[in-house]
Amino acid sequence: MIEQYGWSDALQLDFEPHARAGHLPGRIIVQQREAHLVVTDGGNLSARLSGRLRHEAREAGHPAAGDWVALSAKAGEGKATIHAVLPRRTAFVRRAADSVQTLQVIAANIDVVFVVTSMNADLNPRRLERFLAAAWQSGARPVVVLTKADLCEQPESQAAEIAALAAGCPVLVVSARQELGLDALMEHISPGETCVLIGSSGVGKSTLVNALLGEERMATQEIRAADARGRHTTSHRQLILLPGGGLILDTPGIREVGLVDADEGLSTVFDDIEQLARNCRFRDCGHSSEPGCAVRGALEEGLLDAGRWAHFQKLSQELAALGVKKDRMAQEVERRRQAMLQRVYRSAKKDLRS
Repeated sequence: MIEQYGWSDALQLDFEPHARAGHLPGRIIVQQREAHLVVTDGGNLSARLSGRLRHEAREAGHPAAGDWVALSAKAGEGKATIHAVLPRRTAFVRRAADSVQTLQVIAANIDVVFVVTSMNADLNPRRLERFLAAAWQSGARPVVVLTKADLCEQPESQAAEIAALAAGCPVLVVSARQELGLDALMEHISPGETCVLIGSSGVGKSTLVNALLGEERMATQEIRAADARGRHTTSHRQLILLPGGGLILDTPGIREVGLVDADEGLSTVFDDIEQLARNCRFRDCGHSSEPGCAVRGALEEGLLDAGRWAHFQKLSQELAALGVKKDRMAQEVERRRQAMLQRVYRSAKKDLRS
């Protein structure tokens, strides 16, 4: 069963220490606050974190939908305990909208990021740039999906404008109501691959999942006519098998995406600005009043959109402010890696003595 969810030989190697401890492999398919739903070869189990893992999660973060975990099952009860999270291939990280902006992994082990935005009045290029920067940084392949094409008078024109700032990634025009573009969307999902849908509230993520599944699996809500927006209708993160063999991770609407260690993603999305900056007379040009500044020259000649430049500056400052958090997170990852190696070492010594 877990092969359908992307289990591979590489994961099997990562799991060997946990197999020797008598644990089972599984993947989190529904992420909830207390008990996660985990798929295993023996069926789906309701799993809670062990006390040790719960303690570690306070600093290192909780397991996320898409994570592969090691667990022990309670015979006949349909319940299990999660003891460890396997190393992630990719991860989509954001800052929580709380007072301390806690770091959160909202999707793990993903192959394709569908950046979803609607073609109605809610289409916002600046918001899309933020999503794209984080998507590129996740390690997965970004694909821009423009939904609700039936609500747009000139979808081809809008798609061309978005493609100009999409950093070379595919841009798809979709209308679930008219069944437009769904086949092209499925071509980006291979059997066993995991995709995540990200986007603001009301852009049609749940409707898109329903269309791909061919059934009303996700609750949907009509957009408000006054402002073309809607409320998100998915209350938890859920990994769903598609008829073609791929998987989609449906997430609640994300009102604000923070950038965590997204220097490369930002450079990819704003490559045009990076290229301009390389042509400045001074290597340490601040792009304000320095002579020979290529960026200021492009702005004055109308070759660079002022809004795009302002947004690049804002995101760059946001990244700089996260430097301290980045170092702290890296230290915690290294601590957990060392702890895991020590547990494997102790387990091996115990096996030799027995």
